[in-house]
Amino acid sequence: MQRRNRYQEDEDIIYGVRAVIEAIRSQRPINKIFIQRGMQKELFYELKEELANKKYHLQFVPIHKLNRMCKKNHQGVIAQVSPVEYVSIEPILEGLYEEGEAPLFLILDRLTDVRNFGAIARTAECTGVNAIIIPQKDSVSITSDAVKTSAGALNRIPVSKVADLSSTIHYLKESGIQIVSSTEKGSKPIYEVDLTVPTAIVMGSEEDGVSNKILAESDVKAKIPMSGTIASLNVSVSAGIMMYETSRQRME
Repeated sequence: MQRRNRYQEDEDIIYGVRAVIEAIRSQRPINKIFIQRGMQKELFYELKEELANKKYHLQFVPIHKLNRMCKKNHQGVIAQVSPVEYVSIEPILEGLYEEGEAPLFLILDRLTDVRNFGAIARTAECTGVNAIIIPQKDSVSITSDAVKTSAGALNRIPVSKVADLSSTIHYLKESGIQIVSSTEKGSKPIYEVDLTVPTAIVMGSEEDGVSNKILAESDVKAKIPMSGTIASLNVSVSAGIMMYETSRQRME
């Protein structure tokens, strides 16, 4: 059986210089823009002007990668678009405080697997998470596959994509949010952490967990107690345990 190219007939891409320019002008949510390395076409300079002073994630790639992503005339430019709008975290936080609620956010530090992202979002929606925060670079984005895996939860739960995760964490801490990182390096079991207060739970990447920089900025390093011999859990399972422990404490 022939393996399907993961870019083939991708409903999450738009291609062609003019189409991408119009998507930028209309402020369509864009996850990433792929540009042919070394391209010097006249239209490309118009695209460069349009991109000036805008914080898009650009990736300059060889033409054969673009050809795998799109079999049609892409003109050296392909944009990966999001099926839903990203949001700013500030108005969400302000609104929750105005309503007298204890905010609960989920921060995903360099998570890259779309299926894990979808599964985590589904659990987050079921456990009352107010918003998910992801970094702009080196991170999964909202795609149609992620929405499908989330059983539509990504159409319901706000997702904020931020340029600098550390700056966002600093803002949350200054706003009274407790930062709790899930890590096997932690000394405090998760059920001993007070999760009824305004909290942001941090889950790390599939490869190496929460980065050392984010761990250093965290208020609490919490671990999930385990009695087996395998060193760690799948990140979506770990996230589920963290979120349901939070939900348990807040329902008591």
